[in-house]
Amino acid sequence: MTDTQTTNAATMRAMGERAQQKIDALAAISADPDRLTRLYLTPEHKRAAKLVGSWMDEAGLSVRMDAAGTMRGVLPPGRPGRSGNKTLLIGSHIDTVIDGGRYDGNLGVVVGLLAVEALKARGETLPFAVEILAFGDEEGVRYPVTLTSSAVAAGVFDPATLDQKDRSGTTLRDALVAFGGDPAALAGEAFQPSSVLGYLEVHIEQGPVLERINAPLGVVTAIASQSRHRIRIRGEAGHAGTVPMAMRRDALVAASELIVGIEAIARKDRKNALVATVGEIEALPGASNVIPAEVRLSLDVRAASDEARREAVAAILSLARKTEAVRQVALTFETVLEKPVAACGRRMMAAIQEGASRVMGKPAQTLLSGAGHDGLSMVRLCEYGMIFVRCRGGISHNPAEFVTIDDMGAAVEGLVETILALARQEDDQ
Repeated sequence: MTDTQTTNAATMRAMGERAQQKIDALAAISADPDRLTRLYLTPEHKRAAKLVGSWMDEAGLSVRMDAAGTMRGVLPPGRPGRSGNKTLLIGSHIDTVIDGGRYDGNLGVVVGLLAVEALKARGETLPFAVEILAFGDEEGVRYPVTLTSSAVAAGVFDPATLDQKDRSGTTLRDALVAFGGDPAALAGEAFQPSSVLGYLEVHIEQGPVLERINAPLGVVTAIASQSRHRIRIRGEAGHAGTVPMAMRRDALVAASELIVGIEAIARKDRKNALVATVGEIEALPGASNVIPAEVRLSLDVRAASDEARREAVAAILSLARKTEAVRQVALTFETVLEKPVAACGRRMMAAIQEGASRVMGKPAQTLLSGAGHDGLSMVRLCEYGMIFVRCRGGISHNPAEFVTIDDMGAAVEGLVETILALARQEDDQ
């Protein structure tokens, strides 16, 4: 190894260690003492946002929290740009799932901040501004909608969403006000497309491909098509000891048959990376000696193409109607979210490929993201790109989620090189 390579490795290692310190600091902010849970517009979200804001301030950025609870930090352009000093947006989310991992989302915010610090420390001047965005609602756990804060930034937020309620009956509107946000000001928080150069996000892969090929970084080509649904099955309650099996209208048995059928439908289509998940189920009245009268369940369907996803949902709905008839229950099927495939922009992908390849010393692998990200909103504003970072075992949404210090350092340096590649693109226009 040459002296230059040794220096670069030491620099990346130091950046990875700083990233780990910040990741650990954020992981300490949780609604639960023994697991990481940080939901949108909660006191824990506010504490985490303020901590990120303090880091932005220490880095010399202009900092503010917007009306949707997104913490924003701006580095102004350092020199004139041919495209008029637009803004490069870099972001991810700081909310988590219940009992989640510490790197999902949070790593992207931390890496973005450290990359800006590195550019400043090296005296690099950019022909565009850089704005770091710490979104608060990518996971969609508290409310039956997702991407609220990035939808606001992209100018695609639906005001009707403010009437959605969480499990306690609190509307999104009321939660936003209690948080310190302003529902009336949301429309004014949208970026103007003409002012934005693009959107970049660094995120753990949440899959095993990079680990399998022994690469710390990868280039995302697109985010898979996704939809979420609510299914409600109504049967008839009865005494567990007196109603004969042949006379029962058991909503839970009907739901069980449907869930197994949903899995079978998803397993048939490997070509389009189709997946279907029932992640929530509630049986009522919920007594051991009462036949379930009602079941409520969630359904999440994703695929590499919009057509494949729609076909799968249609097949599931057809199966649901058959189950309804055979089991003599009443079934409702509601679609609460639909996101089409979001393709990454060629310009952003080229810059990421250049940056990641410089860091790794070899061409970066391209991958499809099966998980949803804030890019699903941001693609409606501007061209976007995503850098994947290797995670151990491909495990995510789990306390076992893990990224090495060296890979985090590579992610910071990869983002730095990507930003510089975009600057060269601007200069060459």
